[in-house]
Amino acid sequence: MIESLLADRPALAIFPTGGGKSLCYQLPAVLLEGLTLVVSPLIALMKDQVDALRERGIAAARLDSSLSSGEAHAVYDRMRDGTLKLLYVAPERLSNENFRQQLARTKVSLLAIDEAHCISEWGHNFRPDYLKLANFARELGISRVLALTATATPPVAADIRRNFGISAEDHTQLSFHRANLELRVTPCLEDDKRQVLLKRLAGDPEAPTIIYGTRQETAEGLAAFLKNQGFPARPYHAGLRDETRSACQEAFMSGEAPIITATIAFGMGIDKSDIRRIIHYNLPKSLENYTQEIGRAGRDGEPATCELLACRDDLLTLENFIYGDTPSPEAVRRVLDQVLNRGDSFDVSHYGLAGTHDIRPLVINTLFTYLELEGYITATAPFYTTYQVKILRDLEQVTLGHDGHHRQFLHDLFATGKAGRTWTTIDPAASAEQLQCPRDRIVQELASLESHGDIVLKPTGIRHAYRRLRAPHDLPALTGSIQELFVRREEQDLHRLQQVIAYAEEDSCLNRHLLGHFGEDLPEPCGHCRSCLLDLPDCTVPGTPSPDLTPGQVATIQVLLEERHGPLRTPRQLTRFLCGLTSPATSRTWATLPTTGKRARLTTHDAFALLQDHPFRDVLAYCESLIIP
Repeated sequence: MIESLLADRPALAIFPTGGGKSLCYQLPAVLLEGLTLVVSPLIALMKDQVDALRERGIAAARLDSSLSSGEAHAVYDRMRDGTLKLLYVAPERLSNENFRQQLARTKVSLLAIDEAHCISEWGHNFRPDYLKLANFARELGISRVLALTATATPPVAADIRRNFGISAEDHTQLSFHRANLELRVTPCLEDDKRQVLLKRLAGDPEAPTIIYGTRQETAEGLAAFLKNQGFPARPYHAGLRDETRSACQEAFMSGEAPIITATIAFGMGIDKSDIRRIIHYNLPKSLENYTQEIGRAGRDGEPATCELLACRDDLLTLENFIYGDTPSPEAVRRVLDQVLNRGDSFDVSHYGLAGTHDIRPLVINTLFTYLELEGYITATAPFYTTYQVKILRDLEQVTLGHDGHHRQFLHDLFATGKAGRTWTTIDPAASAEQLQCPRDRIVQELASLESHGDIVLKPTGIRHAYRRLRAPHDLPALTGSIQELFVRREEQDLHRLQQVIAYAEEDSCLNRHLLGHFGEDLPEPCGHCRSCLLDLPDCTVPGTPSPDLTPGQVATIQVLLEERHGPLRTPRQLTRFLCGLTSPATSRTWATLPTTGKRARLTTHDAFALLQDHPFRDVLAYCESLIIP
């Protein structure tokens, strides 16, 4: 595969978690003349790899949202003078026209795309910005492309090869079979899970263990329960503060906290070789996710156990997440009408559109990506509407050394801001109008002051700028085709859940089933999974029957409808609300609640999550009978 790259051919590498994917581009990066651009969605992983490369004397850097403008400019300088060998960026960075212009002036010898399965609509973790990578490579004339992933099924691999023109001969795939991992599936009801968990941990309470749950509340609740039972457990999820998550991770790495109860936010980039147990307390979203997560166990080659506590009740939560992402055709039409009738150049807030039309931000991003790929619009440079500025020295000291005219300009600039106790808020567009100068000059002046250590900048209110390339001839037809993409995505994600159930109900070799999912043939049973080691009884995954609607629930829903809340006007919106799924509109809406008479967020209403124990499809059918268009 490295030979393919050195011969200037694109290549695909599918290696299991911990299989050494990063070496596949780091070694060619050192050998090739020019810059290796690494696209990765994992900021924490970028930082770790950049730090490790620098320790080895390799010129590496990253560009991400955590850098100041001064730090970003320093990276651009190294790109221009050719001293940078590896640059790590998030895929969203490639939508920035200024960054693309910088790259056009840089000799890019290799484009490495980590988590390449995100490019495929058939993949389990589709990201819209990845769809544009193939066009990006062609625009810049980058022929040497390395796509890397740990979780690609045959259809996904074929999709990646098609996008980048990779031949079958340049596709390298290592075996996913890990002989030191004992795979187990334990069918059990929700009420029995905690007791099963206690039995598993009791054998070796100090063994490094990750327990995965779907919800943040599950991670918190399990950690509290295990602590009360005498086990050294800590929770980890995206809702914790950064410093809390970092402390938790460090405690796990050092052995101080051997048991982590976590959402899937934990594990990316964790380089701990002696993890002895991975326990899935809830069903995973897909077999691809499951394979990636259990791949973190036993990297030292010693025996490790990977157990799935399988209960059908988990499908409710997972299905709800999937249904919650699908917008209504009406919402899609409104966004398209607003966007494609704004003139040849325009800018929008994705966050604002999400709230106005009650579509999740990721779905808004996907919609704009499709419009770009279909040639309706092209992205230019995103910008911030306001800057929070903290002056670190007296303003007179800051302006010393500048000529009189420039010194006065800086004083006038800060006078246009709204001063607070610590931070001054500056709107570059408004300041430019008052000072009768281009907006770009305001931004450049602030960036210059930051680079010299005179101020701290916090940009806020990002807006995305676009150029319209053509108008649609048939807006209803375009709406229908884009809506169909979202519906197809929903069906694919639901199918992945059924693949998880099929694995959990497998009564023969679990490894053979899992490997077959990735197109790998295991001629004989593995002999070391739970199914091979034991003659198991019925493997049917149990679950509790869906409850019926109670008269009290019907009455609560009727009251909710009579209140006529705007964000609940369609059957799908009402269904999401009753199933406990937040949306941009419901999260930002305040209302007078009938039980208290006080104004509060709509999501604190008694009806929110009222039917969270009911299947989404059933609730949707009920809501469609209540709301007649």
